[in-house]
Amino acid sequence: MSLKKIWHYLSIAVSGSEKNFTSGSINRAIFMLSIPMILEMVMESLFAIVDVFFVAKIGVNAVATVGLTESVLMLLYSISIGLSMATTAVVARRVGEGKPALAANAAFQSLFIATILSVVIGITGVIFSADILRLMGGSEELVEEGVGYTRIMFGGNFTILFLFLINAIFRGAGDASLAMRTLILSNGLNLILDPCLILGLGPFPELGLEGAAIATNIGRGCGVLFQFYFLISRKAVIKIGWENVVIKWEVIKKIISIGLGGIGQFIIGSASWIFMVRIISQFGSEAVAGYTIAFRIIIFTILPSFGVANAAATLVGQNLGAKMPDRAEKSVWLSAFYNMLFLLLVSIIFYTWAREFVMIFSTEPEVIRHGVASLKIICLGYVFFAYGMVISQAFNGAGDTSTPTIINFICYWVIQIPLAYFLAINFHLGSSGVYIAISASLSILAVICISIFKKGKWKTVSV
Repeated sequence: MSLKKIWHYLSIAVSGSEKNFTSGSINRAIFMLSIPMILEMVMESLFAIVDVFFVAKIGVNAVATVGLTESVLMLLYSISIGLSMATTAVVARRVGEGKPALAANAAFQSLFIATILSVVIGITGVIFSADILRLMGGSEELVEEGVGYTRIMFGGNFTILFLFLINAIFRGAGDASLAMRTLILSNGLNLILDPCLILGLGPFPELGLEGAAIATNIGRGCGVLFQFYFLISRKAVIKIGWENVVIKWEVIKKIISIGLGGIGQFIIGSASWIFMVRIISQFGSEAVAGYTIAFRIIIFTILPSFGVANAAATLVGQNLGAKMPDRAEKSVWLSAFYNMLFLLLVSIIFYTWAREFVMIFSTEPEVIRHGVASLKIICLGYVFFAYGMVISQAFNGAGDTSTPTIINFICYWVIQIPLAYFLAINFHLGSSGVYIAISASLSILAVICISIFKKGKWKTVSV
């Protein structure tokens, strides 16, 4: 393929002019959906890296506070991602059936659910911020320094919920480029405001760790406003007008029914993450800080991979709606293969230069030691995980959120948590035992996903 043709396809993918993927080349469909989703996730992961870079300049406790807070916020991400899966599945199926009005109805119901949830989570998180940090093993010194950050992050939780859900609407409609532009705006603002508010550059006040939280919420909030502009101004495939602003309990029940499986699978994963951080916290703030830095580096590559996985979910939803299950299946296998090639390359790079990557963010010897061990061990499971993440999202795109939930329960709670505890504590491997358990459980998850996916029951799920 010539460079001119590649550039032509890139421009189409980024502009989002192609939104229906139920016909034509599957490779082209994967490319058109994946490129904006990958760019979207690159921006998200770039922010995660830059954020921890500037937070690390405040001190070890600051990085540990971010790690402890995010481990609990993962529960909120689980809810957001679970509802997003349901929204993408329903919207994509209606678009595949050629029913955009019903897709708009489903979109509004998901936003109604998000509004109720954000109020409850925000009030609870703001009131119990200090208790959350203590529960996660934070010292009194850490709680005193970091409670403001945690309070602001929970208070602004609505920006996370809406950002996830509205982008899920765009993706389900096949308009991945609009979701991409939203995160470019959101995270672009984060990248600019982070050093300004943390370090007090120019006319900005030096707010330290709280500045990181304020920057994040301002960036995400602007992204949400940008999303609403397109939903209301009728410039997107899914157009929400006054005729859609009606509560439809049957649709809400359908979204919640599908979403509960998605929420369940990610809550299972997030709760496991909390246990992992809790075990690691027994080895000191340096261990938590090292793990937090390594995880941000890992996220930098995992999120783009989820862009490919999200593309597979949209392709499954639209093609099942168009009554083409074989095309949906082929799309998944091709997406997973491309994802594996990418993560294989990344794992080689990370294993070879782990120390150099971690040292970008910290010069503390103990933090570096923990970060390097985490990065090297976890990336060993990348190749298997590449298939696991794509196939899990394929189930979700079909509306079958219960299967990944069961798989996650087995791999994270039955295998990962006990294995991490025994290796770290009973076998005296320290934090490295946790990293080994994470890598092993992700590999097992991939093997189970592949074996169940081949049976094909996901093709008959009704949405």
